[in-house]
Parts: sequence; C-alpha cells; structure tokens
Amino acid sequence: MAGTAAQVTPAAPPGTMGGSGDAQFLRVDRLTKRFGEVAAVDDVSIAIRKGEIFALLGSSGCGKSTLLRMLAGFETPTSGGIYLEGKEISALRPFERPINMMFQSYALFPHLTVWENVAFGLKRHGQPADRVKAQVERMLGLVQLKPYAQRKPHQLSGGQQQRVALARSLALEPRLLLLDEPLGALDRKLRAQTQFELTSIIKSVGVTCVLVTHDQEEAMTMADRIAIMSAGSFVQVGAPREIYETPGSRFVADFIGTVNLFEGALVEDEPDHCVIETSVGRFYIGHGITGVKGQRLSVALRPEKIELSTAAPADTSSNCLQGRVVECAYFGATSLYRVMLSDGSRLQVSVPNTERHGEVIKVGSDVFATCAADSLVVLVS
Repeated sequence: MAGTAAQVTPAAPPGTMGGSGDAQFLRVDRLTKRFGEVAAVDDVSIAIRKGEIFALLGSSGCGKSTLLRMLAGFETPTSGGIYLEGKEISALRPFERPINMMFQSYALFPHLTVWENVAFGLKRHGQPADRVKAQVERMLGLVQLKPYAQRKPHQLSGGQQQRVALARSLALEPRLLLLDEPLGALDRKLRAQTQFELTSIIKSVGVTCVLVTHDQEEAMTMADRIAIMSAGSFVQVGAPREIYETPGSRFVADFIGTVNLFEGALVEDEPDHCVIETSVGRFYIGHGITGVKGQRLSVALRPEKIELSTAAPADTSSNCLQGRVVECAYFGATSLYRVMLSDGSRLQVSVPNTERHGEVIKVGSDVFATCAADSLVVLVS
C-alpha cells in the first residue's frame, strides 16, 4: 500500500468516552507543552487501551520524556488535557494520581533492604502492617526475588535491581505504570533477556503501561503499539509489525531498523500494480497507488527481503539490481553484505545462514539482488 504520513485519530471531546472505556482508558487530548517559544510536545492526541503496553519511541529531544512527565504530573501542560478512565487529571499533583513511575536510575534506597524498598511506598501511604507484609511478599514472588529480600541494592545485579524497582512501582497497584528508559542501565545481553521478563510481569499484573525508550528493539519487543515521535509530534502510531512493514513516511522507514531507499518516478499505475523507475533499475510493486505518472516517489526495501546470488535470474527487467560486493560481515545467524550499485550507491543485504556449507559470496563478487513485488513499500513523503 502507498505510504503516507500517519494520521492519529483525534481523541473524543473532553468529558466523553467516545466508545469503550477500556479502549480509551488513558486519553491525551491535544496536549502541548512549551518551554518559551519551543514546543517540546506539540498538539498530541492519543487513546491507550486498558492493559496495553504503549511505547513512545524517538531520538533525544523529540518530546517523549516531556510527554511522560506530563502524564506523571511532573510537568504542567501548556494546553490540552489528560484523561484517565474518563477523569481529567491534568491539574492533579503527582501523589494525587493513581500512577507510578519507574526511572532509569531505579532510585532505590541504598540503606534499605530489598524488602524495605518494596514496602516503602505502602508504609508511606499508611497501609496496615499485615497488608504491607502480604503485598511485599506477593511482589517479591512476582519478580522472583524472595531469596534476596534481606539484601541491599548494592548486593544485587543490575537486572535484579531493575526488578526491585518494578516490584516497588507495582506494590501500590497503580492504574497506570510509566517506565522511563527502564532497561537503559543494563548491558546489551542482559537488556535483551530482561525485555521478555519485564513484559511478562507487566502483562501478568494487567497494569496499563506507557514506556519511553530510544531503543528500537526494546520498543518492538515489549510494546503492543508504538508511537514514533519527532519534533514533539507523533509521526506514526501502530503495532510493531505495522510500523516496520508499512512505514508511513521516509522518516519512519529510515528510523525503524535498516532500510534501502530509492528515489524514482512513477511510470505505470494500475489497480493491481505500479512501476517505478529509478537510477539503479525498475521496481514492479504488486499494488496500485492512485498516483500521477511522473510523480516523484521513494521505494523502501528491507535488507532481509532481498535475495543475493552470483547467478543471473531468469527475468532481470524489474526487481533485479546488479552490483559488486564491497563489504561483508559474518554475524553467525546472518551475513550482512554491502553491494555497490551502478550509480555508486550501496545496497545493504541481510542473508540468513541457514546452511553450514551454502554459497559463500565474497568481497569483489558480481552479484544480482532480487526481491518479490510484495516486499517493496512505496512512500510519497
């Protein structure tokens, strides 16, 4: 399908649910935050479902942390509203909101044990001793840290500290959990392992969660939906697969994962296909786009959707690029090739290593890169 800049459905007017309460459990309505003349968050609207893990993904300075801080009550909106279960909460102070936030640093009390850290919020809210004990035991069981209850934070690994912080955040049973770069303090291998663990715990509790991250893999692994942010606005909102496979713009295609982008002109457009001519070859796409002949467009092609061979295919008239391998990296499960094309640009190709002794394509080899008609995405912006 033709890509266009994503349009976020406007939230219902303040005071109305506009459908199922679960579908609009958390609603942000035209929210703006200005610092002087700069709009850190610019007229943003979104509805988040109950029990959903929703990720705000973007580079530094895009506005995602400012939006999260407004949800928590640490920043006051310049305009717009925040509605939780239909109730406007924008004017409530942080401790008046049924919301808890887990920070990247975890902010554990170093002089308290694990048990005492988890119990801290419960005691502060005046919970009776038997309730505190039962809830702390439940939370430690949930994050599998009962054997570590009497340890101090410095006696734990980074991953264990992260789970203590999560247990403390969940102990008060918040209606909404906010996570600010929750795995940012962990090394890469531990972060990958903890993504699944953290998601499983959040889902088992059933709490609605808004996650801020700049890590694409983290967002893709953990979130039910992702909002790509840039310059204070949502560029595209959708499920991880939707955003990756059908990006709505060049920005999203280039931001999420790795992509090859080709500039070209529309030369043929029918209901069941279109053809785009570029400087490196002709692309046949298996759907029409209702465009205008001669229109300038971009074609996006993911590296893993390309087949690479030293042998020419039967048909080289379209979806076939010729070039020479100039770089190659072996990663075990995959090999990454960079192929110099006729116009001097470089094509990235990711090839799965499914056979121990398959064809080895070396640097300097002349190759043919082919792709299926349904693997290409046309972008008009």
